[in-house]
Amino acid sequence: MSESHQQPALARCPGCEEPPASGDLYCGACGYDLSAVPARPDDRPTLAITVPPAAPPAPAPSSAVPPTAPHAPDAPTPPAPAVQWPAASETDSSDVPVPVHRATDLPGTDSGGKPLPASPAAHHDQQPTTPPVHHDVQAASPPVRHDDRAVVGGPAGAEPAAGTAGTIEPPDSSGDFALAAPDPRTAEPTPTPAAGTKVCVACRSGRVDPDGYCENCGHAQPRERDHMEQELGSVAAVSDRGLRHHRNEDSFAVSSTALPDGSPAVVAIVCDGVSSASRPDEASAAAASAANEALLESLPRGTHPQQAMHEAIVAASEAVNALAQDPPGSAEHDAQRHQNAPACTLVGAIMAGGLLVVGWVGDSRVYWVPDDRTGPPARLTEDDSWAAQMVAAGLMNEAEAYADERAHAITGWLGADSYELEPHTASFKPDRPGLVVVCTDGLWNYAESAEEMAAAVPPEAHRRPLHGAQVLVGHALDGGGHDNVTVALLPFAVEPQGAGSACTTV
Repeated sequence: MSESHQQPALARCPGCEEPPASGDLYCGACGYDLSAVPARPDDRPTLAITVPPAAPPAPAPSSAVPPTAPHAPDAPTPPAPAVQWPAASETDSSDVPVPVHRATDLPGTDSGGKPLPASPAAHHDQQPTTPPVHHDVQAASPPVRHDDRAVVGGPAGAEPAAGTAGTIEPPDSSGDFALAAPDPRTAEPTPTPAAGTKVCVACRSGRVDPDGYCENCGHAQPRERDHMEQELGSVAAVSDRGLRHHRNEDSFAVSSTALPDGSPAVVAIVCDGVSSASRPDEASAAAASAANEALLESLPRGTHPQQAMHEAIVAASEAVNALAQDPPGSAEHDAQRHQNAPACTLVGAIMAGGLLVVGWVGDSRVYWVPDDRTGPPARLTEDDSWAAQMVAAGLMNEAEAYADERAHAITGWLGADSYELEPHTASFKPDRPGLVVVCTDGLWNYAESAEEMAAAVPPEAHRRPLHGAQVLVGHALDGGGHDNVTVALLPFAVEPQGAGSACTTV
């Protein structure tokens, strides 16, 4: 059993000078912790801090007692007047008097009973009472505070580094040492990195090492895929890492080509890496590149855009499957080859010959937002996800399905461990101009319905697609940015031809 040492009882609270009740651990008036007050030691030495030298005694006036007159040895010294502490003038809601002023709130006196000099900051309009110091009179040295010396070119209290112009400045009137900038005539200039060397984005002078860190300041450099933007004619795309992921696992490709009759064809591919798989960033990049190259090869040959989209998705799947192939000499692990293979989703759109063709595998989406916002927007894709299956089977309504924690579990993807590949394609013939929004779930999580997506798209996005894509990415980041965000915008220009639109889906 351990013993606890108790502090001696206090006659008055150190915080408010009120007498505490017996056994109180906290003052009832001001809440001061009475148990934290240490016992006063028997010996309390006083340390003199830069006490100025005593002034010579002034000559006695004629009416004063002669200096030869003896003093009475037993004459008592008159006691100093007691300090008048201000009384509490109010009480709080518990009828407890408010704390009186602390001792530091009252003007103090020095050991001779004289008032302490006022702080210069407290009385700006008063002139100093001390006479000016002449150059031929040696003034008393100000106090030195060894704990806050300022050394230029290094931390407080440190010696100047070699090759720097660090100096210790004389103290000012407050006793603190002032900082001084290095002398540019003597400081060594920072070496400029060689031409072609990647320069740090933070200090703008250090060289970036192969690991992505500045050799000068140590700042980690942003990776190239953390934020990507591209504008190509009337199509633009933006991709961002988001606020929670440590890397960007999305990828996109935008391009344009011409059909055999010379009419233009515009392409946008957006891929989202599956985070639970290995190397999802490589999978999305490979899929986007392969699908884009396949479309640029087949469309100029006259392949129907819907068939070209189907073939592009198959080519993207083969590119992702190739990432899971074992290197030569590892046949003994063939049984584990497809386990946790790289995977991603894909969604794409083609504008060619007055048609809008979309294709997808996974849960990335395509939205249609008419330029005339009085017309209804629409979602043009159906998710390969658990929630979509529940809704399609009639087991849940859409609100219930997407509120479930399994809602975003995908049932279709590109990868060596996927089920039988089933690319989805659809062909539309819009009868009015509008904007095609191709995006990952990092965006539509914050604008799920077609109406919500249309409200998030800025009105001028069909004229400024890059700006519109930037605004939509910002909308997702403002909403929380829990996932990577990628969006591509394709303005679809068409002359009004009456109501209705043709649509075929595969």
